[in-house]
Amino acid sequence: MRDFTEPTTQYWQSLESDVEPGRLAPPFRFGFPARLPDGKFLMLPIRRREAADRAVASFIANHASFAVLDALAAHMATTLAPLDPDVILGLPTLGLALAPSLARLMGKSNFVPLGYSHKFWYQDSLSEPVTSITTTGAGRRLFVDPNLVPRLAGKRVVVVDDTISSGTTAITALKLMQRVGADVVGLAFAMSQGRQWGAALAAFGADWPGKVSFVFESPHLWLTEEGWVPVE
Repeated sequence: MRDFTEPTTQYWQSLESDVEPGRLAPPFRFGFPARLPDGKFLMLPIRRREAADRAVASFIANHASFAVLDALAAHMATTLAPLDPDVILGLPTLGLALAPSLARLMGKSNFVPLGYSHKFWYQDSLSEPVTSITTTGAGRRLFVDPNLVPRLAGKRVVVVDDTISSGTTAITALKLMQRVGADVVGLAFAMSQGRQWGAALAAFGADWPGKVSFVFESPHLWLTEEGWVPVE
């Protein structure tokens, strides 16, 4: 059975206003058309998961063109404006491609990045263990630089990343923000990859799913003879 995937070299470089009708409905072959709030589409490459008959539509923010990133940041800024955040917090690695543009659009002079690299002046008490759907291996931790804690403590913070899927990375960031005394008022993403994150965030706190916003959504997929179709 053909797997209907291809290299991602040309993906995430432009938004499309007109997509052939045959590409808008399943079964999908090679790409999934993600619809943005303004009616434009960002074609996402389909990537197989560990199981050969399962896949996701992928968005890799630091592979995207500046034009695409700017458009996504503008949509995010419009959604987040009513929250009036003090701080835009970027999650590594791919949230760091969006957070600077978003912060500038929202009138901020800087943003706060988190990181996975343990600098020698970092403190283990200002870190949390992290896993995600797209990474493997154990032992990684999410760190906040101690020098940036004063920018976060007592401030209204929006957490920014490229994708929310299982919700585990978002919860890790929330735990870390609790450690530093930040008030997280929003969780902002370019893409929601399915809705599995809803149950995980609700288990962490009933109000958290309602604080999530995203620009576009993509389903989990399974393989048929004709192509990829959304998992029910």
